[in-house]
Amino acid sequence: MAVPQNKVTRSRRGNRRSHDALVAGNPAECPSCGELKRPHHVCPSCGTYADREVIAQADEIDLDEDAA
Repeated sequence: MAVPQNKVTRSRRGNRRSHDALVAGNPAECPSCGELKRPHHVCPSCGTYADREVIAQADEIDLDEDAA
């Protein structure tokens, strides 16, 4: 069974855990719609990336009533 040879001090334990903290996101404003989005990701509200539409939104897609 693994048992520490010596006590780990609060300082050494804290130094080891210093990089474990969660950081807040860094949202950027979408240039086309103005909503907040993650940098270098497709905008979830308008579906654009780098000033071009990548994902067609559900309200823009025309579905045939017969196909459903």
